[in-house]
Amino acid sequence: MSSPNPLFNGNRLKLGTFCTNCSGGTVASMAEGVLELTWPNTKALAQASDRAGFEALVPVGRWKGFGGATDFNGDSFEVYTWAAGLAEATSYSCVLATAHVPVVPPVMAAKQCTTIDHISGGRFALNIVCGWAPAEFAMFGTGVLRSHDEGYEYAEEWVEILTKLWTSTEEFDYRGRYFDIKAAISKPKPLQQPSIPIMSANSSEIGLRFAARHADMSFVGLRSAERSEWKPYIDSHKQHAKEAYGRELQVWTHGTVICRATQREADEYFHYVAVEKGDVEGDPMRQRGRTPEAKPQRRVPGWGGFPLIGTPESIVDELQTLSNVGIAGCLLSWVNNEVEQRQWIDEVLPLMEQAGLREPFRPIPAA
Repeated sequence: MSSPNPLFNGNRLKLGTFCTNCSGGTVASMAEGVLELTWPNTKALAQASDRAGFEALVPVGRWKGFGGATDFNGDSFEVYTWAAGLAEATSYSCVLATAHVPVVPPVMAAKQCTTIDHISGGRFALNIVCGWAPAEFAMFGTGVLRSHDEGYEYAEEWVEILTKLWTSTEEFDYRGRYFDIKAAISKPKPLQQPSIPIMSANSSEIGLRFAARHADMSFVGLRSAERSEWKPYIDSHKQHAKEAYGRELQVWTHGTVICRATQREADEYFHYVAVEKGDVEGDPMRQRGRTPEAKPQRRVPGWGGFPLIGTPESIVDELQTLSNVGIAGCLLSWVNNEVEQRQWIDEVLPLMEQAGLREPFRPIPAA
């Protein structure tokens, strides 16, 4: 890639933050310190990540909260304008937008993405999702939310149009099942060539195939409690992308962090956040009919994530495991983002460097 996008740097395990554009972050809990959504808060977290050399800042696409005692994610910043603002406020990290493809036409998305790419100096990427929450999409009118498989059929046409708008120097027509577009063109082109990087968050077979065909980063959950199954799963995903489409695919996941001086302290705090104070009614995964994973996977209500629960040393051991099975990047979330992200930078990041997972980061001097 002919761009300064850190998604393609040489670190064995890249890092990012997740869901700092929504109230509560990834944690549906009544515990003290969960993320209060203000622009100063989300900007400060992004700038701390940027100074520490995190590769990615990834929002969640949300339009409506999930109810419960906390109305989990009830306050949310729109993802394209969020990304544009943070692109101007940072100098190193890649800023992403998470696109609900049914609600933004590809011509509009192409122009928005290109604008952010120019604002960031080539540090932008797009996370493509089809959406699933009926209460959200009902606000956009009937017929917007399709079945799971049809949603990906729509997304196939959407992303084909999007990438052609980014690359074609001539006007083009496109006629498919869902789109009939005449004389389409988008200028200027993105700074990143041949195209803006794409992430695809997915959890199904059709989603994995979509990511293999179109994405540079596939964002998956490690749902099996059997660790012996992780590497074959990831290897087959990357192999399919390479053999079927000639694509080099990174595989990313999400980790929920509870880091304390002792394992006992971490376990006790997990119980406090997830059990004693957990907002079960506002948990989006339970609303989708999913239950917490089997042992040894422990799950905080909300957006879940691989449990990084323990001491700095044990967490780095788990990160080594993720890297060894083929994970290229891990999006991180905390209960108290402000305090615990600082702890991660001070206590965990140096151990990752000692373990060979990352190179020491030298901040870019201010202009």
